Amino acid sequence: MPLDTLPAPSNGPPLAPVAQRHAPLFCLALLTVCCVLASFALACATPFAAFAVVAAAMLPIRPAAIVITCTWLVNQAIGFGALHYPIDGNTALWGLTIGGSALVATAIAAATLRILPRHRTPLALGLALLCAYGAYEVMLLAATPFLGGAGGFTTAIIARLGFLNFTWLIALVATCEIVRLFNPLRRRHVVS
Repeated sequence: MPLDTLPAPSNGPPLAPVAQRHAPLFCLALLTVCCVLASFALACATPFAAFAVVAAAMLPIRPAAIVITCTWLVNQAIGFGALHYPIDGNTALWGLTIGGSALVATAIAAATLRILPRHRTPLALGLALLCAYGAYEVMLLAATPFLGGAGGFTTAIIARLGFLNFTWLIALVATCEIVRLFNPLRRRHVVS
């Protein structure tokens, strides 16, 4: 088999760009860098549903939740530290709601990926994103009676943010595949 077309292990995670023992650190680094980019570029539109799918596709649920929590903390640090979010109770509660919603999206993505066939990975990732994004938005919408902001849940805004998450998922999966193809340690392990 040519080295440039190594398949992901059929019994392993849907995304396996690095050896499983390095996956949590790789996932944390990848999502942290992407979170920094997204937080500065998009402020309140960080694609946590896409991040949740990638973490769930690469890691078991507990490490995936830890990576998503760390990513959310980076996002909040940038928001309050660099983007000067207002420091008040409502903003802090929205931050916690976003973090909780990201964790729910991670759990939904993991459950979706667990029940879908592995040989249809692109379809499984797409469905996982659809489920994770839906759960994420429902969780945020459920907070609006208490925290305000229901005006941000128009069809146009939700569709735009859904497309943004879809675009980020494609970019993250492409990055994982590029790393997998060019990872010399992984190639050596599979060949031997």
